[in-house]
Amino acid sequence: MALDTGSMRARERAWAISVRQDIGLLDQIGRTIDGPFHLIHPTSFAENLLSFQRVLQARHVNGQVYYGKKANKAGAWLRAAAMHDGSVDVASVPELVHALANGIRGERIGVTGAAKNDDLLWLASRHGTTVAIDALDELERAIAIAKQTQPLRVLLRVLAPTNADSRFGLDANDLTAAVARCATARPNIVLDGFSFHLDGYAVDPRAKHASTLIARCLEARALGFPCTAISIGGGFACSYVEEEDWRRFNQAITPDRFHAGKRFTHFYPYHQHPTGAAMLDAILRTRTAMGTLASELAAAGITLYLEPGRALVDGAGMTVFPVQGYKHHAEHGIVTVAGISMSLSEQWKGSEYLPSPILVQRGPPRAQRAVHAAIGGSSCMEYDMLTWRKVMFPAAPRYGDLIVYPNTAGYQMDKNESEFHQLALPPKIVVTEQDGRFVWRPDR
Repeated sequence: MALDTGSMRARERAWAISVRQDIGLLDQIGRTIDGPFHLIHPTSFAENLLSFQRVLQARHVNGQVYYGKKANKAGAWLRAAAMHDGSVDVASVPELVHALANGIRGERIGVTGAAKNDDLLWLASRHGTTVAIDALDELERAIAIAKQTQPLRVLLRVLAPTNADSRFGLDANDLTAAVARCATARPNIVLDGFSFHLDGYAVDPRAKHASTLIARCLEARALGFPCTAISIGGGFACSYVEEEDWRRFNQAITPDRFHAGKRFTHFYPYHQHPTGAAMLDAILRTRTAMGTLASELAAAGITLYLEPGRALVDGAGMTVFPVQGYKHHAEHGIVTVAGISMSLSEQWKGSEYLPSPILVQRGPPRAQRAVHAAIGGSSCMEYDMLTWRKVMFPAAPRYGDLIVYPNTAGYQMDKNESEFHQLALPPKIVVTEQDGRFVWRPDR
């Protein structure tokens, strides 16, 4: 059987190509770490953040871009956000403390998540953050804490009509009750607006639901609330591969393209349009009953909050695994790398990270005969596979080579990381340009 896995070459930014082709730099980092590691590039994060901010400015919309911190734990993103007038979305006490410690002021922090505990609500109140309230009992606890500290700014999270089974958000009855309770809780609670979060990456539902929240703000203002903001959450699309490669892959996908005939029920949509800041622009340009969403926001004097995570770290990181061994298996090879697949999180969601990994050859030259191979981790588990797909490499990987997974900063690096087998977690290494060359340091 001929193996034809098709090209799934990742889109890469210039910094990423330069770094992975700098064998001296990778060799230095690799010898120092002596195991897998993540490379992160805060300059790319800053470029992504600025692109969102430019769209808001171009559409004359007052807005704040909150980095959805759950996408990646690195502190470098927070410093970049602080330096470029960004905000941060957190959902735990450690995340809030980490943001504060890296220069994000309390008023530029949004606190989201389900059923926030009292410690998080207390710290949020002390630092003047905005808290998204998800349930009536949470609102009662927030009121009690605000009475002990200082007025707490809140957004009421609305259950999205397109996802009625979601466990997040207030339904119509609870929303009415929450607004009434905020009225009796003044001045301890400041109702600053409403929020929602939608699954998927569609433009139109986000724009339409945002328009309904603007109307809710105007109604609440008539009751004496400031209601100056709405949040449309995250879900800003990213494209990892070219459209033609993604189309061919989906047309030809069969179990024989994967080790052991592995079957998958779903993949992330690795090519999408529009993406990132262009998707925000499309949302703002969507027609509403009052014109466009952008003009409706401006006319109502509403500040737009958005919470991209993956889209802000798109193109800003890669993951490197040292090769520990290679063997032939039936009609393809098996590469074993140092580390485990929990450091590449997609596999642990019952899916596969599809952008093709790249072989960096080290040591003496070898014959360049192409091989197809899957990639496994160094644990004793059969399912510890970083890549089930049979990927084509220019030569058989060997001990000491490096396997580079491109564009892994968004949810791949640390969402499911584990010290299984007492293996150290792969550290994050910050790479920056200095005097025309790349330098590196551990992330703080």
